[in-house]
Amino acid sequence: MTKGDPAPIIEIKGVTKSFGAVTALSGVDATIREGEFFSLLGPSGCGKTTLLRLIAGFEQVTGGTILIGGKSMKNIPANQRPTNMVFQSYAIFPHLNVAENVGYGLTRKKLGKAQMAREVDAALEMVDLAGYGQRKAHELSGGQRQRVALARALVMRPKVILLDEPLSALDKKLRDQMQHELRSLQKTLGITFILVTHDQEEALIMSDRIAVIFDGTIAQLATPEELYRRPATRKVASFIGVMNFLEATATGGKGAPYQLDIPALGKIEISEDQAPLGLEAAKITAVGVRPEMFTITSNDTGTFEREVEGTVTSTDYYGDMTYYSVALPGTVTPVTISMRNTAGRAIARDGSTVTVGWGAESIVLLE
Repeated sequence: MTKGDPAPIIEIKGVTKSFGAVTALSGVDATIREGEFFSLLGPSGCGKTTLLRLIAGFEQVTGGTILIGGKSMKNIPANQRPTNMVFQSYAIFPHLNVAENVGYGLTRKKLGKAQMAREVDAALEMVDLAGYGQRKAHELSGGQRQRVALARALVMRPKVILLDEPLSALDKKLRDQMQHELRSLQKTLGITFILVTHDQEEALIMSDRIAVIFDGTIAQLATPEELYRRPATRKVASFIGVMNFLEATATGGKGAPYQLDIPALGKIEISEDQAPLGLEAAKITAVGVRPEMFTITSNDTGTFEREVEGTVTSTDYYGDMTYYSVALPGTVTPVTISMRNTAGRAIARDGSTVTVGWGAESIVLLE
């Protein structure tokens, strides 16, 4: 944590979790800051939901410690932790109306009827459902059900909201809308949100920081921009977005620039900060380049630091974007290049020879 960062709300120290002979999490360390939108991202079975359930108290750690607000959560049951969870299924009670669903958790606080109504109304207003209190569960759309589940969590005034893939059941248009609404609400409230998702785009859009988890360990914990621009490993690079991998050899490093020889692109010098910290030149076997970092040049794209000729092998038109597969010299697998379809820009056709522009800043060094 650097000077000026918010204080940690959750500290995860050497956490392991086993289910019999199966190890779900192994030596996980992470600090989640107060007021942060934090995502646990990874493929199915990687351990992200297990970690969320450990934070919530639905499971107990096998080893290590979880602290919330500086207090160890060892033997603290879920209903006594300053957290509340929004489940993937929303868990809306079908026999209760919206207000009764939202206020369900308040019943154990023994509030007066008037105060409970005020608390429920305030929570519904937070999620833009004011006036919906008397609606029945079956009268709600998918997005409204998601908001009710969120209001039910917010009404308890937790320090941390835990979100277990809450948008996965929504269609794409509504999901996109709810991503922005959730992020906006989190910023307004200033409550720490922790999201579990396997959707890379969702994590990039919504998060302040992301922990990428593979096989029960955190492969990289960083901001969305850092994960995308400077992935620490080939596996992270492959999982976050689309990455072209090109064979390469390197010399230099250890306080000096790297000298790269990339058969598909030529020789180039790049700075050490474009490699994972401490990566030795001898271990570099490839470079990564994102599709948008290549440009098929034309009169309207300007000049580039480096250019190479290639042949278009296939074209996929998406309306706003066109994705090209382009064979470059010295490569077996064509590279993917994405180009925005601006007014007047022609679409390159299959089989055509094109000039591909690129720059040193686009290169990511990888083992």
